[in-house]
Amino acid sequence: MKIDDWLKTNTFHHSTFWDLQQLVAEKEKQGLKISLCIPTLNEEKTIGKEIVIFRSELMTRYPLVDELAVIDSGSKDRTLEVASTFGADTYYSGDILPEEGFKRGKGENLWKAIHQLEGDIIVYVDADITNIHPRFVTGLVAPLIYQPETKYVKAFYDRPLAFSQGIRPSGGGRVTEILTRPLFSLFFPELTALMQPLSGEYAVRREVLEEIAFPVGYGVEISHLIDVYTRWGLYAFAQTDLDKRVHRNQATRDLGKMAFGILQAFLNRAQQLDMVDVKVELAKILRQFQVNEGLIEQQEFNIVEEERPPMITIPAYREKFGRELSSQ
Repeated sequence: MKIDDWLKTNTFHHSTFWDLQQLVAEKEKQGLKISLCIPTLNEEKTIGKEIVIFRSELMTRYPLVDELAVIDSGSKDRTLEVASTFGADTYYSGDILPEEGFKRGKGENLWKAIHQLEGDIIVYVDADITNIHPRFVTGLVAPLIYQPETKYVKAFYDRPLAFSQGIRPSGGGRVTEILTRPLFSLFFPELTALMQPLSGEYAVRREVLEEIAFPVGYGVEISHLIDVYTRWGLYAFAQTDLDKRVHRNQATRDLGKMAFGILQAFLNRAQQLDMVDVKVELAKILRQFQVNEGLIEQQEFNIVEEERPPMITIPAYREKFGRELSSQ
């Protein structure tokens, strides 16, 4: 069975790549440049530790990472100040490709990073990880360095959730198990081999990132997976077990907003691939309810999954990197 074979050959544990001297040597042999991007919005409490660890272990001790950048959506706290103090390159997303305008969202930061950063491989790591460790980078870039056919590496891990009984490890996130995995099971069964498709940690070759569109909101990860899969197939992916990720857990109501955006992005892709035929214009309003001092209050959220086009279509990018539009 294809999934079983892929799991055997393309699923790793980060400890497989313990020899960082060898990893750096192979990277240098191939002449690769690696950029680490941390997208941020109000992460002053955790960003400093991440930068200290990545700079000391992966730039100074082992020169695996060539560039470490924070790309921010407009934080109101000291995120950029802290990041700069500890040695990261810092950018406000709106200052990158200003002629293309600014859209608020994590996907916008990830997209702008392709233009701003120089790496042949770009690693994305979220800014809210409290148990940060070099494995969050080494475990993701290693399959790309050692397997030329691999294009996109996803992280998976235990995600502890706090309960009154203590800490209980959880496999996939709640939105993954309730929404994404059922959708993939119905429409893209092979993608169910990815244990945590919505994880915020992944490493990708530039030639892939520049060819795919980027929803600026919640739908960026699921759209990436569908686009890479339909173009390059299951074996373009690998995944690495990073053991455990501890971060700020979101409330169920916030996960509802996330699911709404992800579902929009999924249906957009499914329509483009002629897999579904939606005969009505999809609504963009999510309605939720809460009880405040005994009164039921209605809340409406306008969630629109706007998309940025493939970076290769942007003239300024092609000029900067000497790229040409592909014939596909």
